[in-house]
Amino acid sequence: MIVKKILGKKRDQAIINWMSRYGITLLRISVGIVFLWFGFLKFFPSVSPAEDIAVKTIKIISFDLLSSQAILIILAAWETIIGIGLIANIYLREILVLLFLQMIGTITPLFFFPEEVFTAIPYAPALEGQYIIKNIVLITAAFVIGGTLRNDVSEHKKG
Repeated sequence: MIVKKILGKKRDQAIINWMSRYGITLLRISVGIVFLWFGFLKFFPSVSPAEDIAVKTIKIISFDLLSSQAILIILAAWETIIGIGLIANIYLREILVLLFLQMIGTITPLFFFPEEVFTAIPYAPALEGQYIIKNIVLITAAFVIGGTLRNDVSEHKKG
């Protein structure tokens, strides 16, 4: 009510209409930027703050079959592809599958290394834990983006 009084009904509705029209697009692009940025960092050793825990986690998941360097290159490419796909609005179904698979890997340190991701288990996350827990927002954003997909003939263009 206060906002309507300050802005007036017309401006308030115009803002709501603008958010409704562009919100999903901006959400998709912003999530894409996060993935592109974090993925790109992993191409450069010791730059990503998530590098160590990501490597340790993937070594366990892959039964130690991959070298640390291979893990970082694969993860960097994976996240970068997700970012580019979201930003460019291409192959969204496939991109969202990659995103959800990556998120499964991302949350596993909470279970594999609780002593590293919490200062007090399970309620006080360390910086690494906060980095992981914020992915709840990315997962939810992916559900919202996925909810906009339709069974279009041109689905390879728009997802």
